[in-house]
Amino acid sequence: MAERSSLFIRIVEGKNLPAKDINGSSDPYCIVKIDDETIIRTATVWKTLSPFWGEEYKVHLPPNFHSVSFYVMDEDALSRDDVIGKVCLTRNVLAEHPKGYNGWMNLTEIDPDEEVQGEIHLRIEIINTDVPRKVRCTVFEARDLARKDRNGASDPFVRVQYNSKVQESSVVKKSCYPRWNEAFEFDLEETITEKLSIEVWDWDLVSRNDFLGKVLINLNALQTTLHEEGWFRLSPGKSTANIDEGNLGSLQLQVRLRDETVLPSEYYKPLVQLLCQEVKDSYKEKSIKLISLIDDTTSAECRQEVATNLVKLFLGQGIAKEYLDLLFRLELDKTNEPNTLFRSNSLASKSMESFLKVAGTQYLHSVVGLTINRIFEEKKYVELDPSKVEIKEAGCSSLHRIQTESDLIQQSAQYLQSYLTDLLTAITKSVKLCPATIRATFRQLYKRVEECFPENKHMNVKFIAVTSFLCLRFFSPAIMSPKLFHLREKHADARTSRTLLLLAKAIQNVGNMDAPASRAKESWMAPLQPTIQQGVLQLKEFIIKLIDIEEKEELDLQRALNLQSPTVKEGQLMIYKTKGKGYLLASSFKKLFITLTHDALNFAKTSYSKKSSFIPLSRIRALEKVEEKCFGNSNVMQIIYTDETENLGALYLQLCQ
Repeated sequence: MAERSSLFIRIVEGKNLPAKDINGSSDPYCIVKIDDETIIRTATVWKTLSPFWGEEYKVHLPPNFHSVSFYVMDEDALSRDDVIGKVCLTRNVLAEHPKGYNGWMNLTEIDPDEEVQGEIHLRIEIINTDVPRKVRCTVFEARDLARKDRNGASDPFVRVQYNSKVQESSVVKKSCYPRWNEAFEFDLEETITEKLSIEVWDWDLVSRNDFLGKVLINLNALQTTLHEEGWFRLSPGKSTANIDEGNLGSLQLQVRLRDETVLPSEYYKPLVQLLCQEVKDSYKEKSIKLISLIDDTTSAECRQEVATNLVKLFLGQGIAKEYLDLLFRLELDKTNEPNTLFRSNSLASKSMESFLKVAGTQYLHSVVGLTINRIFEEKKYVELDPSKVEIKEAGCSSLHRIQTESDLIQQSAQYLQSYLTDLLTAITKSVKLCPATIRATFRQLYKRVEECFPENKHMNVKFIAVTSFLCLRFFSPAIMSPKLFHLREKHADARTSRTLLLLAKAIQNVGNMDAPASRAKESWMAPLQPTIQQGVLQLKEFIIKLIDIEEKEELDLQRALNLQSPTVKEGQLMIYKTKGKGYLLASSFKKLFITLTHDALNFAKTSYSKKSSFIPLSRIRALEKVEEKCFGNSNVMQIIYTDETENLGALYLQLCQ
């Protein structure tokens, strides 16, 4: 049995941030710290005082963490990034909101004396053999101290104070993990009223010393045991800064803490067997009890989490298609109006959404990746809404003319038609790329809707049922926010973001089978109508081919997919590969794209690089986390492996932040 805490974090947006750059704007990003450890860095949103991130994270933590802090930073290319402000939520505050904290919070100024981190190893003894009695404080070492100097370290020393008397240790240069092994003694009062104060400072030659944290020891508590030894967490000093709320802007957050007790796997087997048996027997039994009960009783706040966990469970058991088919039937039994089918955030809709994200990420990248990359690279000005068109100059260096609104809209329509055509072509050619389990699930959905709405007047409903998930809940969100789907490393700038939004609207209209309601809502999308109408025909043909999969073919395709060693994890990492003797420096790391499969660890310059290196998992002999003091960086892992000649080698990986 294990105790753990999980933290769901959604960093939504900021507003009214102060301008930090000379152009009257800022380039904000967020850093999230659990206690003193940085765990999250969002993308930078360029040139804005009201950034939108919309980034979600779920992290598992030790149950004894103290607080989670959100720092809003301004990225600078030539100098140190500026701190705009912070928001701090303690564990106690989060525990008071079991459904999660959701809302706007004002950013506050940062008091340097409050920004402490790390621990110090002490032994405190009361010596009764001498007269007068003495208290001895032995300072052994400290770890994970804050970095106060430009060299990325500190020059720490310890100041021990008791009853107005002060003693100081030696200074350890350039270290956040100093060792002192020094003892300090003070005469003890007959009636102990004063506390023993141990402060850690960063020594500076020119400017004033920086406070690194302190520990207060109540000596009355030692009267019985006479000694105490251990690691003590450094606490902030008494804040003297005037905290100014409201002038630094605010941050919208969603944070939910959950304390969990994880039992051994055998305790969950009866529930797993019960759920699986109901899914398998759902074709035989008319009454579906447990899944229906979950569907009816799950609240809106946790429906997404329940859906994701059930999808992962049934994927692991090999019956995800059957589970989703069961939910399709439950939803259809409750739906009389086809226009509302799968439009709500029901368990069926959320489960299908999670299923596509879990099983179809690689497919998504292969379909929309090239078009999105093209939009980012071209950075064209695209706008169809006349109320938002910005008139600008155009022409060669010797002759300029003012482009009219009509010119810009016509030019924008051409760009969007080109992007939409590319995307529709990629979709129509992607039948064989789509995972067999997704194709089989869409086949079941198509068939169930066709059985429920067989009339000719509803002939498009079965297609829209498929596209409501594929286009509206999968392709379109990824196009609007490619960073959130790991299609790009950074968020788009304002111009590119608008292009992506218009393309997402266009693919939504195609997915809605060019419904009259969509056309009436945004009539200025009319220039794209011919391409949208052509896309509807293409999408119908694509769906017919997509669902044309027999059970034997499904099994064969799935078996072939398994042989291709699917990706377990991928992303950007800093990598250092040892080539001989010598010092290992943080500057020696290179940023590469890492892919972990069931067979090997692969690394290349980019995700699209043809040249790559790999280490078979069978050759990996050991891996372990590297202490921060080794490189001066956190989140570094060492991998020991053997090469083709059976010689040992080492690889160091660091998560990019």
